[in-house]
Amino acid sequence: MGKRKSAVENVVKSENPLAADLDHILAHTEGLWEEIRGQRLFITGGTGFFGCWLLESFVWANDRLGLDASVVVLTRDAASFSRKAPHLAQHPAIRCHPGDVRSFDFPPGQFSYIIHAATDGDLKLMAEDPLAVFDINVQGTRRVLEFARQCGATEFLFTSSGAVYGKQPAEMPYLLEDYRGAPDPTDAHSAYGAAGEEKRIAETLCALYARQCGLKPKIARCFSFMGPYLPLDGKFAVGNFIRDGLRGGPIQVNGDGTPYRSYLYAADLTIWLWTILMRGVAGRPYNVGSEAALSIGALAQMVADTYEPALAVQIAGSPTVGVLPARYVPSTKRGQAELGLRETVALREALWRTLVWHGRPATGG
Repeated sequence: MGKRKSAVENVVKSENPLAADLDHILAHTEGLWEEIRGQRLFITGGTGFFGCWLLESFVWANDRLGLDASVVVLTRDAASFSRKAPHLAQHPAIRCHPGDVRSFDFPPGQFSYIIHAATDGDLKLMAEDPLAVFDINVQGTRRVLEFARQCGATEFLFTSSGAVYGKQPAEMPYLLEDYRGAPDPTDAHSAYGAAGEEKRIAETLCALYARQCGLKPKIARCFSFMGPYLPLDGKFAVGNFIRDGLRGGPIQVNGDGTPYRSYLYAADLTIWLWTILMRGVAGRPYNVGSEAALSIGALAQMVADTYEPALAVQIAGSPTVGVLPARYVPSTKRGQAELGLRETVALREALWRTLVWHGRPATGG
């Protein structure tokens, strides 16, 4: 425990609190970066959870390897991004481009790589205007693909979702990329189901543009994650548990705590996304996530146990007798075998690093 505290203190004292993670990412991706030397990249969703990690790692590699590369980031609110991450917004290799993903004006010039990570998981918007969320995911993807065609980019990464598989059968331990399940198209009230249908359509758009325009879309089907920049008020259970812990507890579980999830740390997520973009096979989806499953109740208890004394956990519901727990857990064998991807940060360490980043380190664990 003493060694871990010492390491954390060194990270906190460094110029960038993510320095250790960014060094870790660079060490696992260094062979990829030469391809973008002197190139321009375009990123949507660059101010969100995925986007901030992509930008952090890009700047880190760009500065340390002297790549002379640059990124244009599409954003609806540059001022908000500047407040959230001023060191990124003000970096000379990053330029913000104002606009909505559904209708943005195309920035001039050529781009070699495009990462389309924009989505909208805002629960209020999902409830009040689900058609707007549908358009952001579908119409927005069409707009970005059209920009890729016009600007001459061929390398394209689309961050899809494990929700494209629909409801995972409870008896199926892991979802494989060739599983042919699908969301229920009549279920307009399921956030995951709706997002899955939209992502399915977006993946089809990628395939159509690949056939018609010579685009090389790489598809990352993303599951669940943990780490700095993850929203603490929203649809992410782990974010809500961390929020409860930072407030002193109790940790609130809204359901019965039985569903199984798995969580990949953000640094590993970033390694996987860059690797899929640079080395993935076009049109061949790769699951991105962890295979280390645990129940939502166990996750809540893990968060509670990182404090000393442990915080209380309150589970609202009770398990239904005779019903197998729901699951949302990927198989990552394809990424492991074809791209050498590995999970390198265990869940407890991921939780610890996230709490430290928020400035309220736990004392247990």
